Parts: sequence; C-alpha cells; structure tokens
Amino acid sequence: MFNQLTTLERSGTQFILGSITQAAVTLASLYIHSPFAATAFAYLVVILLFALMGSFIASLVLSILSVATLAYVFTPPTFSPRIDDPQDLLVVVAFLTASIVGTHLIGKIRHKGEFARETAAKLRHSAADLHTREKLWRAIFEHNPAMYFMVDEAGTVLNVNTFGATQLGYTPVELIGLSVLQVFPKNDHELVSKCIGSCLTDIGQARTWDIQKIRKDGSVLWVRENAKAMLWAEDKPIVLIACEDITEQKRTELALQRSEAHLAQAQELSHTGSFGWNAAGEVFWSKENFRLFGYDPDVKPTPQHVLDRTHPEDKASVQETLDRASRGEDFEHEYRLLMPDGSIKHIHALARATRTASGDVEFVGAAIDITAAKQTERRLRRSEAYLADAQQLSRTGTWAWDCQRRCFAYRSVEVSRLFGFDPEEPVTLEAIRSRIHPDDLPLQQEVQRRAIEQKSGNFEYDFRICLPDGAIRHIHAIAHAVLGSDGSTVELIGTHIDITEQHAARERLENTLAALRESEQRFRDYAETASDWLWETGPDHRLTLSEHTSATGLLATGAIGLPRWEIACDVEEEPEKWRQHRARLNAHLPFRDLIYRTISATGTAIYFRTSGKPFFDESGNFRGYRGVATDITAKIRADQAEQELRKAQADLAHVTRVTTLGELTASIAHEVNQPLAAIISNADACLGWIGRETPDVAGARRSVEWIIEDAMRANEVIRRVRTLAKKGDIERVALDINEVVNEAIALVTRELVNHQVTLRTELAPTLPTILGDRVQLQQVIINLVMNGIEAMQAVDDRTRELVVQSSKDNNGRVQLSVSDCGGGIAEDDRVRILDPFFTTKSTGLGMGLSICRSIIEAHGGRLSIVRKQEPGATFRFALPVAP
Repeated sequence: MFNQLTTLERSGTQFILGSITQAAVTLASLYIHSPFAATAFAYLVVILLFALMGSFIASLVLSILSVATLAYVFTPPTFSPRIDDPQDLLVVVAFLTASIVGTHLIGKIRHKGEFARETAAKLRHSAADLHTREKLWRAIFEHNPAMYFMVDEAGTVLNVNTFGATQLGYTPVELIGLSVLQVFPKNDHELVSKCIGSCLTDIGQARTWDIQKIRKDGSVLWVRENAKAMLWAEDKPIVLIACEDITEQKRTELALQRSEAHLAQAQELSHTGSFGWNAAGEVFWSKENFRLFGYDPDVKPTPQHVLDRTHPEDKASVQETLDRASRGEDFEHEYRLLMPDGSIKHIHALARATRTASGDVEFVGAAIDITAAKQTERRLRRSEAYLADAQQLSRTGTWAWDCQRRCFAYRSVEVSRLFGFDPEEPVTLEAIRSRIHPDDLPLQQEVQRRAIEQKSGNFEYDFRICLPDGAIRHIHAIAHAVLGSDGSTVELIGTHIDITEQHAARERLENTLAALRESEQRFRDYAETASDWLWETGPDHRLTLSEHTSATGLLATGAIGLPRWEIACDVEEEPEKWRQHRARLNAHLPFRDLIYRTISATGTAIYFRTSGKPFFDESGNFRGYRGVATDITAKIRADQAEQELRKAQADLAHVTRVTTLGELTASIAHEVNQPLAAIISNADACLGWIGRETPDVAGARRSVEWIIEDAMRANEVIRRVRTLAKKGDIERVALDINEVVNEAIALVTRELVNHQVTLRTELAPTLPTILGDRVQLQQVIINLVMNGIEAMQAVDDRTRELVVQSSKDNNGRVQLSVSDCGGGIAEDDRVRILDPFFTTKSTGLGMGLSICRSIIEAHGGRLSIVRKQEPGATFRFALPVAP
C-alpha cells in the first residue's frame, strides 16, 4: 500500500513538473517560431527526461498532452484539432511512438539499474563475472555497425573497432599506432588536423564534418564523423570519433548536382529556359531564362518583365495568354522579344497548369529561343520560292516515285504545269499517262523498269507530252534509284526538263547547218565566178598560186614568184598607199580593197581590187596570204565617165540657173529699183531736213537710217542673184527649209505679180534641220514655182493660186510641195515628165525637172508628182533630216 502511494505521489509530481516544463517549451517554441518537428523533438526530450522519475502512466499522459498541443497550437487554424500535412502527421506518429517506447525503455533501464545496484555487490565480488562482461562489451564495441576511432593529441590511432578497420580494408592491428592521417587523402590532411585540434580545444564539445577516407585498395569512402574530446587516464585528452558511412548519400548528392549542371548546360545549349509561376504571383526563372530575356539574374522576375521585353506588335497576344493562364488554362504560343540593342528574338513558350495540395494553380513551363529556327524557316521558304521560280524559269520539274505503292511520293508544281494541269487540282496517275504520247509511253515504262532493276547510275530518256490544245512538248527526263536498307529500290527520284525550245532550236540548227553548207558552196561558187583572180603568197609575199577565170589569165600566170608591188605600175605615183600596204603585210594583218593599176598582156592599163587574209600553221607560224583579186577596169572607167557626167550636169544646172536669172531679169531689176528709188527719195528728204534754217537733225538721221535699210535690201537682192549665178562646189550645211523657201520666193515675187498669181505659203513651224546645198535647193524651188506660174497662164475662169507647203511626212522626213491650179499633166505625160529632154512647152529644152530630180536624189530624197482631184499639178519632194 505504501509503495502504491509512493508511486502515485511520484507520478503526480512527474506529471505536474512535466506539464510546467512542457508549457515553457511551448511558449519558447512559439516565441522563436520553432518548426513543427523541432517542437515535437523538444517535447520528446521533456517526456524522456521526466520518464526517469519512474512513472510510465505520467509519461504516457504527457505524450498525449503533447500530441494535443501540437495539433491545436502548431498547425494552421482550421477550427478543428487535425493535422493535414503528411509530414507533420508522420512527425506526430514518430513522436508518440518514440515517447512511449522511450518511456518504456527508460522505465526498464531504471528498473535494471535498481537491479544492477542490488547485484553490484555480487558483481564486485565476482572477478570472473566482471571479466566476462568486459569481454561482452568489447565484443559489442568491436562488432557495432559503425566505425569508432580513438586517437591521441598527436593523431595517433589508439584504438579502432573491427567493423571500422574492416570497412577500410585493414585489421585493427594494422591501424593502431599509425597516424590517423594515413586513411585520409593528402589534400584533406590539413582539414583533419584542424578538426581534431578544434575538438581538443573544446573538451566535451561534439564536432561533425563530412570527409573522404581512403581504403587500403585506394577506393574512396565518404563518412560523416562525429567527434568529441574527453579526458582519459591521467587526464590525458583523447578524441573519440564515430564515423557514419554516407557514401551513397554523397553519390546521390553529386549525381543531383551533376544532373542540375547538365540540365543548366543543356538549357544553355538548346536555348531553353524553364520557369515556374504560382497563384501568388511568384515567378521562378532558370539561369537560361534570364539570359533569354536579357535580365540580370539578381532581378526578381514578374510577368511585367515579360511584357516589357515583348515586341509591341505581340504585346496584345502575350497579355491575352497571361490572362488565360490566370484562369488556370495551359498555354503554348510564339511571340517576339525586342531586345535593348534593337535585335529581335523569337520565343516559343509552353506551360502546363498543376494544382497543389492546397488547391492552388501552379505553372511549370519552358521558353525556347527559336530565332535561329525562324531564320532557317525564312531562308528555307525563300529557298523554296527561289527553287520554284528557278524551276518555272528553267521549265524543270522534280518528282519522286514510290516503287512499292506505285504512285508519286512527291511532285513539284512545275511537273503539273509541264503536263498542262492546274497545280492546285489533284491529278491521277492515269490522267498524267494520258498526256504522254502513245508512241513514247512504252519507252518510259521500260526505262523505269530498268532503273528499278539495275539500281545504280542515272537513266535518261526523252518523251513527248500531248497537250489538250494539240501542242506537243518535248521532255528530257533524268532519274536515279534510291535503295532501302535491304538493298531493294524503294524510290526513283528524277527531273522533267522542257526541251521543246531546244528541240526546235536543234531542228533549226540542223536546217541552218544544211543551209550553211549550201550557202558555203554557193558563196564558193560566187567567189570563183565573181573574182577574176584567186591568189596565194608565201611568207616572203611572193605569189605561189594564181588561178584566173578571165581573159587576164596570161598576166596572172606570168606573175608567179613576184611580189604585188613589182606587178603594179602605180608604185611611184602613190608611194604612201604602197608603204601602208607593205606595213600591213609585215604586221600579218588582213587587208581589203587594195586598188592598183598594172599593164595587161595587150599593153593596155587595167585596174585590180584585191583583198587578202594571212594564214598560219597549227603552231601559229605565219605561212603567207590568201585572197582574191577582181578586174575593176570597167568600173574605174565607168566612175571616170560618171564624174564627167556629174561635171556636165553641174554645168548644165549652172546654165539653167543663169537662164532662169535671165528670165527673171525684169523681176530682179524691179526688186533692185524699188530700194534705189527709196534711197533717192530718202536722200532728197535728208537734204531738205539739213537745208532748213534750223537743220532737223533727227529727221535727217531717220532718213539716213532708211537709206541704209534700202541699200541693204538692194545688196541682199544682188547677193542672191550672184549666188545663183556663181559656179562652185556643192556645200552641204544644216538648213531650215522654211528659210530656203522664203529666200527663193523673194526672187520670183515680181513674176508672181506680173502674171497675176496669188502665192499662199503654209510652212510648218519647228521643222527639223536638213543637210543640203542652199543654192541647189533654191534652184529646185524657183524652178517648181516658175513651172507653176507658166502652167496657169491660160487660166482665166478662176483665181490663179500657187500654194507652197512644208511639213513632216510619216517617216519623219522634211517634205515640201508646190501646187498650182493650172491645166494639170496628162496621164500619158506623167510617167515621162521627169525624164531628160521631155517637155510639154513649145520652146522648152526639157531639162528643168530632170535637173531638179537629180539635185533632190543627190540630197538623198525623192521628187514625185502627186495625184489630186482639183485642177492643176502638185510636185513634192522629201529630204532626210540632219543626224
């Protein structure tokens, strides 16, 4: 009964003191915000300490009270005693288990202690029993599954358990007496000495560190060492070291670090940044994500940072994506970043939403820099466009034929165009084959069969395509086989090239070559028939070959072995011509149209025109000249006769002009008398102004000015007459045809008045200039005007009107016409009116119009008669403009 009361009293005291201590721990934990597990551990320590007082029931009650306190006080307020976090629940279960088991064990240990005290006397009296227990504890020390070392101040191993020595590959005897540094890497010796020294400095203070140890075989062992120094016999300090094998843990940590490093490196290499984003607005970026967006890693990222970097054109879509994400939706989109340096980045972002245990939404995603891919895509699209354009321009289509499925695996747009199909519409194989010329289809199928069977090399063939409009296209196809892993042909890849134009060009070339051969023979015949002399000279320019086709053959035969300057007889007359000719020969240059004179076999002078070209052997050595020579004696004599004829024509034209001036004598005299009479009148007036009592100087000056003007008029008339009467060489200058007309009309004005003819001029302004001789063109105009005046002498029923018009014709030439309203030209006379010596006048010579035609044709123009419905005749000529 007494023992029960004592036990009850001890239990009450234990519970009260334990509760007070527990309350103090609770307040302290709340004050310092101790973690849940740490508080539970503190409670466990209190329970175990008070369990030493001996009441298991009191300890159990304290354990339950602790669990209730943890449930109510150290969990989030949920208005009910519960623990939602699985980790906290595990801590509570562990705490309750440890408190009960620990209390129970402590109670047992306490009871065993009491029992030990009761038996201590017996043990002290039993050495044998003590020795047995010592051996027992040593066995426990030796074989405890942990490494134990005991070292002195110098680091010498005093003792080591068998398990520890075995873990290192030694026996305890091998380690005892050695320096403990022997089992550590050399790089860690300083660290080990420092750690042992710190333990010896603070006796009784435990130290913990992680370090590597070296086994006897050289392998590495990671351990976590718990060391503490204590005083041993004779108060000498020793260090007790307990080592926990953490090799696997370290390997896991290193693997994790390596995995993180590899992940970071992989993100950097792939330009992929990862990010996280929770409902609270917290954003987590990987290192690569900071680099992608160009921010310092020290910056705390927010969604606004993304918007700040987003290209202005993409901000709306990015904001819309962020709004969807805020509603818990997964997202994947592409957008552009505008970097501070002005560069553009293309980003592909994707994220998946997950829900935490508390129900909040979190996003985990990746941002990938696809700038290079976008650039490659643009280049690829541009390349595809270039390829399509190149195929269209070159009319080349590409295709791939699947040999197993017997269909096209690929067919470019240009192939459809070649076959006359719309590239957008689907086309069957039968439709394509229907466009191939029936005669070429078996050949195409045979070539494909050979390509599949032979498996190597290129296969080329031509075929024709028959288009719906009846046109034929010629196609050149090239194909080669693609082999599979088993060595069989899986595909045929090839091209179709439109060679229709080449085919037509080849036909034209063949026709051209045939025509060229025919032309070559024709021109050879021409050369043999048109040239009087085919010759060849050697390197010394002496004739080595002479073939004659005319009556001068005797001369050509006698010229063999002579140089050309010894054959000619005009060397002394024209030395400069022959000097230049010999210089070209010495320079081995071709020459053309050399004209020289020689003496024929009959002793008469003959002229030759010769051309030659040097020829060389295969080594480039000069071998001589080959050429032709033509007898141009007749042409030379004809030219001489033509020059005489032209001189005669010029004399005749001059005579005609002088004759015309004779006919215009009255008009010319009138034109001169008018300014002379005005001069006399103005001179008399001038004398009158001066003879006054007070001379009128102003009036006299005015009269003198009029005298000068009239004198210039008379002088101009005389100049024109002298010009027409003068005989000289033709002078081609730039002329305004309107000015030439006005100057010519001034000389025939009196004739127009005398014959009662009205002159009407219609001269087009801003006509281009022409190149011509002013006098000759005036002669033509005067002649045409005088002919018109004479043609209207018999007209008395209508107004005698002469019209002179200038204009530009459809070919851009300057055109002048003179029209009268006389009796016209008879149809039979129209053809011969411009011929020499043909005239319709009783007293005419018939040379006027013939000379006019010769002058106009010499100016590159043409004189013609224009048919008109009204009475009269119109003569017109057109002249080319000045270049």
